[in-house]
Amino acid sequence: MDVLELARTQFAVTGSLHFLFVVLTLGLAPIVALMHTRHVISGSALHGGMTRFWGQIYVVNYALGIVTGLVMEFQFGLSWSGLSDYAGGVFGAPLAMETLVAFFLESTFLGLWIFGWGRLPKWLHLACIWLVTLTAYASAFFIMVANSFLQNPAGSVLRDGRLELVDFGALLTNKTLVFSFPHVIGAGLLTGGLVLAGASAYQLRRRTRESVFFDRSLRMGVGVASVGAFLALGFGYAQFGGVQEGKFDGSTGAAVPLGFMIEIGQLLAFVLLFILLPLIYWLPRWRWTHVVLMLMTPVPFALAILGWMAREIGRQPWMVWQKLTVADALTPGLTSGMVTASLIGFAGVLGLLAVVDYVLIARIVRRGPRDLDLGAVPAGARPAPAMTF
Repeated sequence: MDVLELARTQFAVTGSLHFLFVVLTLGLAPIVALMHTRHVISGSALHGGMTRFWGQIYVVNYALGIVTGLVMEFQFGLSWSGLSDYAGGVFGAPLAMETLVAFFLESTFLGLWIFGWGRLPKWLHLACIWLVTLTAYASAFFIMVANSFLQNPAGSVLRDGRLELVDFGALLTNKTLVFSFPHVIGAGLLTGGLVLAGASAYQLRRRTRESVFFDRSLRMGVGVASVGAFLALGFGYAQFGGVQEGKFDGSTGAAVPLGFMIEIGQLLAFVLLFILLPLIYWLPRWRWTHVVLMLMTPVPFALAILGWMAREIGRQPWMVWQKLTVADALTPGLTSGMVTASLIGFAGVLGLLAVVDYVLIARIVRRGPRDLDLGAVPAGARPAPAMTF
C-alpha cells in the first residue's frame, strides 16, 4: 500500500473503533437520565438501582471512549495537514466547539454526577445527568457539522487559496446535516436500547434472582431500541435528499456497505417494530426471545460502521467535496514506514481499549446489580451530608 492508502486505512480503523464507543454513549446517556428521573420522582429503590447499574456501564464506556477520541484529533495534524491548511478556518470551528463541549462541559457534569451521590440535592444531581446527555448530543452535533462540511462545503468561500467561513448559519443548516444528525441519534438509541435488552435477556435466561430489575430493563431497552430503529430508518432514507449529485456514481466501495446497512437495518427494524414491540410485556417470560435479543445486540454496532463507510468512501476522491482531494490533503513528506508505524500503534491501543471496554461491561453485566461502585458508600463510613444552597 502507498502512503495515501495507508493514511486512509489508519483513519478508517481508528474512526470506526472510536465510533463503537460513541454510538453506545449516545444511546445509554438518555436511558440512564430517564431512569434517574423516575427514581427522583418516585423514590423507588428499584429505579435507583437501575440508574446506578446502567450508569456504571455508561461511565466505563465513556471513560475509555475519551482516549480513543484524542487519537482522532492527533491525525489531523499528523496525516492530514493539507486539510488544516486549506479548510482549517471552517473545519476547525465546529471541532473546537466539540472539544469545549465534550471535554469541559460534559466531563465536568459527569464528574459532578458520579461523585454527587448523597452529596448534591437530588434535583441538582438529576440535572447533572441530563446536562451530560445534552452536552453529549451537542458534541455529536458539532462533529456532524464538521463532517457535513466535508460532504458539502456550505457557508464558505475561497480566498487566497484557502476556504474562509462567511456564513455560520449555513454551516449549521447544511443539507447534508439536517437529516444525518437525527439519523445518528436514532442509531445511538437503537444501540443503547439493544445493549440494555440483550444484557437483561442474558440475566433472565440465567434465571437471575433480580428478575423484576431485568424485566423492567428489558422492556425499556426494547422500547428505546424501537424508537431508535424508527428514527434511524426514517432519517436514513431522508438524508438521500441531501446527498451530492454523483456521490455514489461508480463507487462500489460505498455501495456494498450501504446495501448491507439498508437490508440488515430494515430487517432489524421490522423485527423490533412488528414482532418484539407488540409482545413487549411477555418478552421477559418467553425464553426463546432472550436468545434472539442477545444475538441482536452486536448488530447495531456493525450497522453503524457500515453507515460511516458508505458516507466516507462515497466522497472519494474528495476530502472537501469538489474543493480539495484526499491526495492534496495528505501531509507532505510522509513515508510508508512512518504511517505503518502509527497505524500499528493507534490500531493496537484503540483495539485494546475496545476489548477492555467490552470485557469490563460484560463483567458488570454478569455480576448483576449487587455491590455497585457507582453511588456506593464505603463500608464503615457515614454518607456525606448533602450540599445545600
